[in-house]
Amino acid sequence: MDVRVTSSLPHSSSDTNATPPSVHRVLLVDDQKLVAAFVRRNLAAHPDFVFEYCGDADAATAAAEAFQPTVILQDLVMGAIDGLEMVRRYRAIPGTAAVPVIMLSATAEGAVKAQLLESGANDYLVKPPNEVELVARLRVHSEAYLRLMERNAAFAALEVEREKSERLLLNILPPAIAQRLKARDETIAESYAGVTVLFTDLCGFTEFSQHVEPHRLVEVLDRIFTLFDHLAADHGIEKIKTIGDAYMAVAGLPEPRADHAEAVADMAIGLRDGFTALMEDLGLDLKVRIGIHSGPVVAGVIGRHKFIYDLWGDTVNIASRMESHGQPGMVHVSQATRDLLEGRYEFVDRGEVAVKGKGMMRTSFLLGRK
Repeated sequence: MDVRVTSSLPHSSSDTNATPPSVHRVLLVDDQKLVAAFVRRNLAAHPDFVFEYCGDADAATAAAEAFQPTVILQDLVMGAIDGLEMVRRYRAIPGTAAVPVIMLSATAEGAVKAQLLESGANDYLVKPPNEVELVARLRVHSEAYLRLMERNAAFAALEVEREKSERLLLNILPPAIAQRLKARDETIAESYAGVTVLFTDLCGFTEFSQHVEPHRLVEVLDRIFTLFDHLAADHGIEKIKTIGDAYMAVAGLPEPRADHAEAVADMAIGLRDGFTALMEDLGLDLKVRIGIHSGPVVAGVIGRHKFIYDLWGDTVNIASRMESHGQPGMVHVSQATRDLLEGRYEFVDRGEVAVKGKGMMRTSFLLGRK
C-alpha cells in the first residue's frame, strides 16, 4: 500500500473507494512539512496504513470529509486556529464526529493534556513522537474506531431487520394483538359480545381465472383487494384474511366499538360502489357479493411460526351464509345487523331465506344511508 503526502486536499474519491475498509487511514493536519515527512517515513514500512497530509487548517475539515480517516493527527498550534478549535470542528461534522483525534504538541505539560482531552481529543503525543509509539497509538485508536463502525453497522442492519419484521407482523395481526404477542408468550383468545363480520366473494372469478394469464390474474386480484384494504383502513375495520377470491373483515375487535355495524355497513356500500367502478376501469364483467351479520365471536391467534388472527363462532358462519345466499352486486344482511342499523339506512326486505345449517332466516338487502 502506497503511503503518500499531499499539500492540501486528499486523493480522489475513486482512490478512496479502492482502499480496503480494514486499513488505517491517517490524516495529518500540521503546517510543518517536516512533520509530514517524518510521519510519512514512519508509516511507509506498514502496509496497513494509508496516509494523507493537509497543511491548511481552513481546509482540514473538507479534507477529512473527503478522505474519511480512521484517525486524525492534529497539530496543537496552527497559526490563527489552534488545535482545540480544530477538535470542535471535527466533532461538529457527522463524518468525523467519532473519529479519534491525537494531538501533536511540542510541550508535555499536564494542564495542556487535560485541556485537550476535555475538549474532545482522544490522545496526546509530544513532537517529535517516538516512531514505535506513533505507530502503536495510531493503530490502537484506528482499530477502536473501526470496531465501533462495525458495531454501528451491525446495529443498523439489525434495526432494519427489526423494522421489516415489525411491518410483516402488523400486516398479519392487528397492532394491539401484535404488541401483546411481542410482550409475552401467551395464548391470545378473547370473547367479544358484539361485532359485525363481513364476507365478500367475486362472482364469475373462477371462470375468469381459467382464461387469463397468471400475472394478469394476480394483478386483478391485487387491484381488488387493495381497494378493499383501503376501505377497511378508512373505516377502522380489521381485515382478517383472504381465501382465494374471498375476503373477510370485522369491526368491533380487538378494540370494542359501539358502531361496529355502521362501520361495516359503510365499508360494504363503498366496497360495492368502488368495485363496480374498478371493473369498469379494468374492462371486466365481474360482480361482488357481500354478506354481513352481527353477533358474538371468539377471536385469537393460532400458530407459532406462521401466525394467523382468526374468528370463530356462529356469527362467522351466518355472515358467510349471508354472502353465499346473497346476490351479485348486493349487500345481504341478517335481521340482527338490520336491527342495529334501522332508522339510519335504507333496506329492501328479502323475506325469509332457507339458510344452510340455520333453517329459515329473515334477511334484507342494504341499499345505503338515508
